[in-house]
Amino acid sequence: MISDFKNKTAVLTGAGSGFGLECARIGAKLGMNLVLADVQQDALDRTVAEMQAAGAQMLAMRVDVSKAEQMQALADATFARFGAPHFVFNNAGVGAGGLIWENSVQDWEWVLGVNVMGVVHGVRLFTPMMLAAAKADPAYQGHIVNTASMAGLLNAPNMGIYNVSKHAVVSLSETLYQDLALVTDQIGTSVLCPFFVPTGITQSHRNRPEALSTGGSKPTQSQLIGQAMSDKAVSSGKVTAAEVAQMVFNAIAANQFYIYSHPKAIGSVQTRMEDVLQARNPTDPFAHKPELGVELRRALRA
Repeated sequence: MISDFKNKTAVLTGAGSGFGLECARIGAKLGMNLVLADVQQDALDRTVAEMQAAGAQMLAMRVDVSKAEQMQALADATFARFGAPHFVFNNAGVGAGGLIWENSVQDWEWVLGVNVMGVVHGVRLFTPMMLAAAKADPAYQGHIVNTASMAGLLNAPNMGIYNVSKHAVVSLSETLYQDLALVTDQIGTSVLCPFFVPTGITQSHRNRPEALSTGGSKPTQSQLIGQAMSDKAVSSGKVTAAEVAQMVFNAIAANQFYIYSHPKAIGSVQTRMEDVLQARNPTDPFAHKPELGVELRRALRA
């Protein structure tokens, strides 16, 4: 159980907006040292200005989490400034939708690069540092939080590339939990599985690197529909990013692994698990809101 956050160091990727920013705000209030990373410089600058005003000790770097060498530089700079971190929030993520066969190689490389390899690099680089700190100091306690999504436990149609990436994060996190339990009692893990919460995720294409751009090709009908649906669902979310960030800190304090923003959504996960256990074909995801399914099929078949 971790109760004292003061003077502890937290690394946060995706710190310029959404959950990353809200977790940084809580960290500043608790008197933590903050290592802030984001790919969007202006958003990062705004976070830095706010944290400075709050009096937080910090280090900020523009980082593309999909790039091993940039994450290595972040890890090295963190260690040089604050030593081994106590908390790592592998939070940076991007969204993309559309029918799964319509995603280009560049779409896959971008989404998997950020959502999967970003978490992989965070785990790969910071866990050994944290383990060394734990070995050197029996009082050291650490925790790693990986941001997945309910899309890591469900497979909604027309957002396959995102589902694939978030299932990988859930799998990685569950394995990390088990692996850490083999070697230490001093470092915990959680996986954050938010449902629709108003963050900047639906506008992530704003930070898509030039090298992985769509090459001027127009989005397909299904991608446009996917974008519109996710814009609507995310923007109408009732649970705020700030509330979810507080849930994350509560979960760290309680050493709770699964963190859900919308516990009622678990009913859909149960249905999926029952499909698996009974080897029955996947249940219609729109069974509870048939009009949505009718609308989506009509739009895609038009």
